[in-house]
Amino acid sequence: MALVTSVFVGLLFFGATYLILARSFIRLILGLSLLSNAVNLLIFTAGGFQRFSPPLVSVGGSNVAIERISDPLPQALVLTAIVISFGILSFALALTYRVIKVTRSDNMNTLSEGS
Repeated sequence: MALVTSVFVGLLFFGATYLILARSFIRLILGLSLLSNAVNLLIFTAGGFQRFSPPLVSVGGSNVAIERISDPLPQALVLTAIVISFGILSFALALTYRVIKVTRSDNMNTLSEGS
């Protein structure tokens, strides 16, 4: 399972790099979205796929050995990264909308020409 996910993460990084290097604002936004999803999946994969108990201690319940508790740090990092990437992508979409409205073009070369 980890091998398949690692290959998929590599494909996402490849697609994100291709889209970011294109000279289009929309492709840049899609590339940033793919890149953030690839990083999130990479962090989640690094946490492992073992089915352990959740890191909760119930009142009066049986205690589970620490070795059998899943690590909550990768899930917390991914959740935080999803929220941050949503905010960044929303801001980038607003900027892209404004640039396309002013320049009437989706091409990044029109900004360097000064039109």
